Amino acid sequence: MTVAVMWEARAHDGKGPDLLAWVRAQRPAGGATPLRQEILAAPEDRVLVITWWDAPYDAVLPELPEPGEDLARRAVHRWRFESLETR
Repeated sequence: MTVAVMWEARAHDGKGPDLLAWVRAQRPAGGATPLRQEILAAPEDRVLVITWWDAPYDAVLPELPEPGEDLARRAVHRWRFESLETR
């Protein structure tokens, strides 16, 4: 089974590049390597990270931590999805 883990944060105004740099510097715990990782950015200093894992839906998987109040204007949003098909 393939599981996608999504992590989304919104930086303080003007701190989007700092949040993006922080995300890029993070490494998965225990040396775990996802099948794929994608980092995306959007207006309003939002950063989204999606990682794909070969694991059961309820598996314990490494996730990015909270970036801290100096970078993020609110708590991180997290979602988990099971891949059903690819095209």
